[in-house]
Amino acid sequence: MASGILGQSAPAATTNTTVYTVPASTLAVVNISVVNRGGSAATVKLALSATGTPAADEYIEFDTSIASTSVLERTGVVLQATKNVVVHSSTADTSISVYGLESAA
Repeated sequence: MASGILGQSAPAATTNTTVYTVPASTLAVVNISVVNRGGSAATVKLALSATGTPAADEYIEFDTSIASTSVLERTGVVLQATKNVVVHSSTADTSISVYGLESAA
C-alpha cells in the first residue's frame, strides 16, 4: 500500500476540489496541510466527504481563515475506503497536501 504524499493540489478559487480519495478496500491515516501562498488571508473549507460535493455534516473546517503565508494542519485523520478529502478556498493562492499511509481494510 502507498505511503508518503497521497495527494496534492493548488485548486482554483471558489471550487470544490477533491485532493485525495481513499482506494476501495483500503483504510488511510492522513495528515492534511493547507498553505496560503498569497499576500492576504484565505478562507477555506475542508471536508471528509462521500462525494466531491460535501454535505453539511462532512466538514471538519468551515470558513476558516488562514493568514498570509500561514498553514492549517489536521493530523491523524482516519478515513475509510472511498472517502474524499475535499477543499474549497476563497482564493487560488492555496496549496493542499495530503500525506500519510494506506493499509488494506
